[in-house]
Amino acid sequence: MKSAQGRLYPHPYVMLTLAPLIWGGNSVAGKLAVGHISPALLTSFRWLGAMLIVLPFALPHLKRQWSDLKPHLPLLLALGVIGFSAFNNIMYLALNHTSAINVGIEQAAIPMLVFIINYLFFRLRTTRRQMIGFGLTLLGVVIVVTNGNPLGVLDQSLNYGDLIMMIAVLLYAVYSAFLIKVPQIHWLNFMAILGFSAFVTSAAFAIFDWHQGNQIAPDLQAMAVVVYIAIFPSIIGQIMWMRGLERLGSNRGGVFINLVPVFSSLFAILLLGESFELFHAISLLLVLLGIGLAQSTAKTR
Repeated sequence: MKSAQGRLYPHPYVMLTLAPLIWGGNSVAGKLAVGHISPALLTSFRWLGAMLIVLPFALPHLKRQWSDLKPHLPLLLALGVIGFSAFNNIMYLALNHTSAINVGIEQAAIPMLVFIINYLFFRLRTTRRQMIGFGLTLLGVVIVVTNGNPLGVLDQSLNYGDLIMMIAVLLYAVYSAFLIKVPQIHWLNFMAILGFSAFVTSAAFAIFDWHQGNQIAPDLQAMAVVVYIAIFPSIIGQIMWMRGLERLGSNRGGVFINLVPVFSSLFAILLLGESFELFHAISLLLVLLGIGLAQSTAKTR
């Protein structure tokens, strides 16, 4: 993707840290919305708000690049459905059944899945240390999903929210890996097309919820959450993440998604009063070790 010159942006490490910081707040915001608005409606309002902000600035760029954009619209629209709409719809649904800490830590599996997808579709190689690092993050996720008892996984029933969150994690890994196929377009065009796709598909889910009688009308708390997620996770976080991956590469930059559980755990404890158990600490330690190993020798894109 083409954006403003690199000197207008912070160092890629800074951008790839700011994005997880913002997205860690997204998990907590989604938890605060539980019972105040239905997940599909929350996602619809999120992208409607984001589009109202982005489109006025994007329209001149869309008009100028439209002929170049048309051949790539199927890819861009699909990425909007997968990474912007489906991921968030499922994550907000998961937060109705599990904690913000769990949802944050489970996202640590994304880089490992990105590596697998990169190898299967693009033949991008990985190093031994990267594989060890992803193994550690996977173990951290398993510890959280099994409530600190991975050896007894066959003897216990897994939390429904944790299980559906892993579907969201897989979808976001697909989205992150296929960003490498995005053409050289202005970042506002990218946000406008993906955001529009996300709004339309999320609205379809919301209409289905309404027909099923599952709709929860938003109150003031829900609207406050919508304002936050429309501005920060939807726009600022996405810009930081896209620009950081563009400059550092998806294999090297993708592991920074593992900072999401760190920030989401801190926010969940401070703002939601959620309990931080020993197994959460062990999981986070494994996540951070995985980041260090994957970054220490990550030289390929």
